[in-house]
Amino acid sequence: MPNAFASFMLVTWPLVCLLLLRRMPLERALIWCILGAYLLLPPKAEFDLPLVPGLDKSSIPNLAILLIATLVLGLRSSLWPRSRMAAGLVVLYVFGAVLTVITNGDPVIYSHPTEMNVFHRLPGLRLHDALSAVVDKAIVLIPFLVGRQLLGSDRGLREMLLAFAVGGLAYSLPALIEVRLSPQLNTWVYGFFQHDFEQMMRQGGFRPIVFLPHALWLALFILSALLATAALTRQATGPRQIRYFIATFYLVGVLYLCKSLATQAYALAFLPMALFAGPRMTLRTTAILALIAVSYPVLRQLDLIPLDAILERAAVIDPDRASSLNYRFNNEEILLERAREKPWFGWGGWGRNLLLDPKSGAVETVPDGRWIIVFGTFGWLGYIAEMGLLALPLMLLWWRSRRGLPEGFSPAAAGLALVLAVTMIDMLLNATLVPVIWMCAGALLGHAERLRPRASNRGDPAPLFGTGPVIGGRKTRRIGKK
Repeated sequence: MPNAFASFMLVTWPLVCLLLLRRMPLERALIWCILGAYLLLPPKAEFDLPLVPGLDKSSIPNLAILLIATLVLGLRSSLWPRSRMAAGLVVLYVFGAVLTVITNGDPVIYSHPTEMNVFHRLPGLRLHDALSAVVDKAIVLIPFLVGRQLLGSDRGLREMLLAFAVGGLAYSLPALIEVRLSPQLNTWVYGFFQHDFEQMMRQGGFRPIVFLPHALWLALFILSALLATAALTRQATGPRQIRYFIATFYLVGVLYLCKSLATQAYALAFLPMALFAGPRMTLRTTAILALIAVSYPVLRQLDLIPLDAILERAAVIDPDRASSLNYRFNNEEILLERAREKPWFGWGGWGRNLLLDPKSGAVETVPDGRWIIVFGTFGWLGYIAEMGLLALPLMLLWWRSRRGLPEGFSPAAAGLALVLAVTMIDMLLNATLVPVIWMCAGALLGHAERLRPRASNRGDPAPLFGTGPVIGGRKTRRIGKK
């Protein structure tokens, strides 16, 4: 159980956000309100209030920056996306859960195949479940909307890359302590361990977790920091470029010590792109990755994903990891079969999308990937809404740059797009979607909405997905200071 200090940290984080906004430039403060909470606040600790989602390390910072943005900065309707496609996906994402609740009013009964009186029953969904789901989804989107409005400038995108780089370098220190001493920091600070300790043991040593939900989350964050640092290395010159290069080399070593095969594979594939590829090639690649992520359920159902070949390659590298990956794929097949029973709006929450033991009610299937969790819970409607909001900025940036980089394009956008695209691919294996990634997607959407073709390309076709007019720039300032 979390100790009193865990509750204290959650309660006082809105004050930390206000202090950051008074002491830092606006863009930097907003990023660290979200990223700092993700890295420092206790996982799995929350305040459980009736009729609303639990207040935890994700929702509390989101609500804090919303209140600050509306009450202090005076932003209200301007948070709404200018892109018609993005606005439609926001509505679908938030209010599509109502259709899920309406179509799941009946209870779900898991009966024993041979014993007639042995069964487990889950209740049907009610109106308050719809209200809770809508509120939860609205809170989740706050970093996306705030990032779109306030971080879409060149300065905002560079601040995001810098935050990933600085955060990764700083977080590497406690991570290395846990590699040496075992994952104990969350227990020492917050009084509990947040996961299964056995999963932190790998290759005769330990995988770090610090204050994140799992070691895989930490490895992905270090990878994001590595890609961001590499992007900054490419953009820097002189002594600063040398420092960024040294930091990149250091983060490669930290990522190796995280002992995550998937993130190491991502680094081998995409680190050279972050260092050497041009923006147009990077944006083209990220658009392809986004398209794969959005269409993944269809590809799985049509057996177009070479699962056997993937398992064979993994077995050559590490038989244990191949066995773990095979377990994931088998569970996904079972859950995908269940999702096909309600493909459009899903099964809803409370574990209705899973298979349970009829006698004990224990969960018999383990969903790891974010894609199968969303697809089984909210169906195609919820999946397209969530993955569409993440993919849309990448598609827009590619579309606007296909005939040359448009006026006002920030080189930082390519590096940040790579971080977002790699996360979307990892979401096919793990549920690693966190608020700072929503903020990345919002910042990239805001940047895409700002862009206009160069004067020589004014005859190009209209923007994909109906991007609206240019957003006016916003001067960086600090709250309470002129």
